[in-house]
Amino acid sequence: MALVGSLFGTLPIFAGGVINTLMVSGVVTWRRPEPMYISWLILEVLLALVRVLVLRHALKASRAGGNTHTDLYIMLALAWAFSVGYGVFATFINGDWLAATLAGISCGAMAGGICFRNYGAPRLVGAMIFLSLGPMCLAALFTGEVVMGIVFIQIPFYLVSMSIASHRLNRILVSTMQAERENERRASQDALTGLANRAGLEAALERVCASKREHDAAAALLYLDMDDFKIINDTHGHAAGDEVLKTIAARMRGMLRVDDVAARIGGDEFVVLVTGIDAEAAVRLGEHLLLEVSKPIALADGTLVSVGLSAGISILAGPQRTPQAAMLAADTALYRAKAMGGRRCAVADAQAITDLGLDQAAAAA
Repeated sequence: MALVGSLFGTLPIFAGGVINTLMVSGVVTWRRPEPMYISWLILEVLLALVRVLVLRHALKASRAGGNTHTDLYIMLALAWAFSVGYGVFATFINGDWLAATLAGISCGAMAGGICFRNYGAPRLVGAMIFLSLGPMCLAALFTGEVVMGIVFIQIPFYLVSMSIASHRLNRILVSTMQAERENERRASQDALTGLANRAGLEAALERVCASKREHDAAAALLYLDMDDFKIINDTHGHAAGDEVLKTIAARMRGMLRVDDVAARIGGDEFVVLVTGIDAEAAVRLGEHLLLEVSKPIALADGTLVSVGLSAGISILAGPQRTPQAAMLAADTALYRAKAMGGRRCAVADAQAITDLGLDQAAAAA
């Protein structure tokens, strides 16, 4: 997506290209107002207007998460390259060497801009350079000048070299983006469980609280803490404790949707952020999490262990529609669940307590 977005970036190069081709086609038409040149100027004006309108719409739509009509934008870019090539062809076959010089220099400069503006789509670069510079080779056949044969060497060489440069630039940028995203992922991911860490949770919580989407308007935060984890560490060792944490994380992921966020923010503390959910559904989810986590876990040596889980649930609404308030409310509810013996859910806003006794957990297992 970042590479596709780059097609709409580098606006100074885009503006320079539009202004340059309008100026050259305008000057050439002013000198010799012939049908071939007039048609070139009209084509450039129309393409410039349409491309600017489409670009403005695309930039506005991208900010709102809408359709940027990238296919249309690419087709217009190819049409513009063809228009530039048409102008060069017209000046060459008319033998107007002053106009041909202006058009040729402009075309060469634009080929460089095409390469660096469209680094996200190297094949598009090759097509645009071919459409803009290629007609010069064809026009050279009509000049009657033997020396113009050099065009048949220069243009293909330029096309190949710029296409190679575009592909290499694309690979460098892709590698850089991948490295940056990997660093971001590591910075926001818990190394042991693969869940989000505290930084990843905070970012997701900020995003949901600030979102204007209807789906995000109903959201809940579940603050989870194990009841017996220290016993497992003390009895079976920290390696066994790590295995338990990874198993619990995998069970949580299996119960959540793609858009939900599960995070490990401390030794045995987890937080689940879910959207599109009301208080009643949040309690049901909390109950299911408690039952699922309480099922026996097989350690590497075959020993079966089980842990309890307590949950504090905060509904992101009203004064709790901020990350700090939501975390504080869920944490307060968690302490209340712990104080009542653990292995239960406490809902912060309604003060509702849902008990999940050991008998229920055993029955579910």
